[in-house]
Amino acid sequence: MDLNELLQIKEKELAAQKPHTLRCCMAAGCMSSNSQAVKDGLEKAVADAGLSNQVEVRGVGCMKLCCQGPLVQADPAGALYERVTPPDAASIVGTLLGGATHVGKGDPHDPFFTKQLSIVLANSGVVDPERIESYLAADGYTGLHEVLHEMTPKDVVEGLVKSGLRGRGGAGFPTGLKWGTVAKSPGEKKYVICNADEGDPGAFMDRSVLESDPHSVLEGMAIAAYAVGADQGFIYVRAEYPLAISRLQTAIRQAKQMGLLGSAIFESPFNFNIDIRIGAGAFVCGEETALMASVEGKRGTPRPRPPFPAESGLWGCPTLINNVETFANVPAIIRRGADWFASIGTEKSKGTKVFALAGKIKNTGLIEVPMGTRLRDIVEQMGGGAPDGGRIKAVQTGGPSGGCIPADALDTPVDYESLTKLGSIMGSGGMIVMDQTTNMVEIARFFMEFCMDESCGKCIPCRAGTVQMHHLLTKIIERKATLRDLAKLEELCDMVKHTSLCGLGQTAPNPTVSTLRFFRHEYLELLQPDTHGPHGNGAVTQPPVPA
Repeated sequence: MDLNELLQIKEKELAAQKPHTLRCCMAAGCMSSNSQAVKDGLEKAVADAGLSNQVEVRGVGCMKLCCQGPLVQADPAGALYERVTPPDAASIVGTLLGGATHVGKGDPHDPFFTKQLSIVLANSGVVDPERIESYLAADGYTGLHEVLHEMTPKDVVEGLVKSGLRGRGGAGFPTGLKWGTVAKSPGEKKYVICNADEGDPGAFMDRSVLESDPHSVLEGMAIAAYAVGADQGFIYVRAEYPLAISRLQTAIRQAKQMGLLGSAIFESPFNFNIDIRIGAGAFVCGEETALMASVEGKRGTPRPRPPFPAESGLWGCPTLINNVETFANVPAIIRRGADWFASIGTEKSKGTKVFALAGKIKNTGLIEVPMGTRLRDIVEQMGGGAPDGGRIKAVQTGGPSGGCIPADALDTPVDYESLTKLGSIMGSGGMIVMDQTTNMVEIARFFMEFCMDESCGKCIPCRAGTVQMHHLLTKIIERKATLRDLAKLEELCDMVKHTSLCGLGQTAPNPTVSTLRFFRHEYLELLQPDTHGPHGNGAVTQPPVPA
């Protein structure tokens, strides 16, 4: 395929668009609420009304407001219909003929939508993820053509450096610097890996991108491969994401058929293939060295670094690993320029961030906001605050590796540095909101139990330390612990953090440490008196707790 052919497909797709479009969410969340039957009902209602030449019923990816699904949006009117059922289909189609409908509508001016800035999610809920033509009509693969015919690999790396994009998998390492390191590493064979092993409780950002806009990830990986000199890529995705896997398989097949993957892409000397590797659900395989071991067919356990994957990764070859959201940013950066991307966000955290908003909050779903947006804007305005007149108590970011941020710190901007100062991390984008009914010690134990179960067991600090910390948290919750136990818990947190082999163990204490920092009184209220042990942080001996 050459550029003219790509543009012809785009023009043909745009010319074939009908005056009206009914976009029906076909992401996993809405499909679990029977959106396939809703889409079938809309198609039948359109045919019965004799509107087949006027109305397109399009299955799309996530439309973000997951708590109100299944969702249907009518264009160009812009009406968003919520909690749609199959019997509602005829009523919605009837509105196109001037009729009324009983189906509930969302408010397009709701802060949930108006405060978002979509880069990664720009095509989500708009394009048909199972038709490559739909992606091409949205300027898909034009960025790849540009880098292959107008840029050198060095130009691409320098553009990524200039953009300020940082890895969206959680660590926030500068993407351009990582790409540059792989590009400079000697070796005839190099690899590109997309880490789609999203395992944080409450997180569904990467899954939604793969289900909604898989070609953006493929295009981003191809651009990365050109920049670093790789000809083979892998997408490591967990088996619990069958819809994402299916749509990735479809997207890869379609891209190969059109010559956008494989040999001589866009009639250039560049060759690149992508294969899918399905993980069995081990949380530790989100760690890059464990992930590579799993791709190689070995047990997914981490190894010490250095050497880093950029120098010696998959099968000992230089390997570039980024997560789904990082790759999905790349095509837009190429098309619109590094300066455009760098103009969004804060001085050190550029661009936008996708979050899965969940927990005790009115509006749950997927959001994308500029870096630097206040937590308060996200939780109280976009999220609508706690349901049923409740009061926000804390926000947990970063999953099991993150921390709990108290309500009095909600004016904190969401960027890498600010969250780190509060003892949390950006993480891959899970954001769980808790109200006044939440027991913070229970929260700490929940995440510790998760880390304990998911520890690979290779290193003693994580294998044994998480078990002991979970035991102590349980002892506190059962009101059997003393201040001596609390001091031991804090010592264990420090030991596990500083001596574990990989990021799972190193960050496992974070939820406990952050809840001890901001909600220490909840721990102290559960303790038995201890006149001999340490009091921890200057706390006084507690009187017996009434039965």
